[in-house]
Amino acid sequence: MTSFDVKKALLLYAVTDRAWLGERTLAAVCEDVLKNGATFLQLREKELHGEALLAEARELKALAGRYGVPFVVDDDVEAALACGADGVHVGQSDIRGRDIRALIGPDKILGISANTVEKAVAAQAAGADYIGVGAVFGTSTKKDAQNITVPQLRAICDAVDIPVVAIGGIRADNLPRLAGSGIDGVAVVSALFAQSDPGAAAAWLRRLTQEVLYG
Repeated sequence: MTSFDVKKALLLYAVTDRAWLGERTLAAVCEDVLKNGATFLQLREKELHGEALLAEARELKALAGRYGVPFVVDDDVEAALACGADGVHVGQSDIRGRDIRALIGPDKILGISANTVEKAVAAQAAGADYIGVGAVFGTSTKKDAQNITVPQLRAICDAVDIPVVAIGGIRADNLPRLAGSGIDGVAVVSALFAQSDPGAAAAWLRRLTQEVLYG
């Protein structure tokens, strides 16, 4: 069992994207969002591999540790284990023919993406600690993502016993539409990393998500 309260940590889940960094480093922007309200951090950089990915992962793991926030690596189980990450987030294709839970052990966080009730139930059976569901409002970061309606989101939440985080095009202006969906938090990319002031964006999204989901 993970030492983190995963359900609570999913409230404002930050997913990295180096495309919008400008002159700033990824670590600097991540610290800004963690300091101002992000409750979970995922390193998701499809263009980074090998030592470059591992170096970034080690830096962000140390940073997340200072803020007491879970840190996971997207897809790369080996990098997650090598950097001492708190866990890994994988897609449906990653769990076909692979027992990810066995690879990472019982104490690491395992997040699995799902966009149907059937896939969500299978993810729970595969040992997931939480499910990432999307894309709820479309997304520019994942070209093949299919949109999920709020009723579909609700059905997925009702079908599983583990926490659910919504992802995909979520911004301050559309986040209120997720009220009553049953999710435990929102995962955001551009709503943080594409902003001129990521810290201020994190603070506002944290307050808004708390209000929308928990009143």
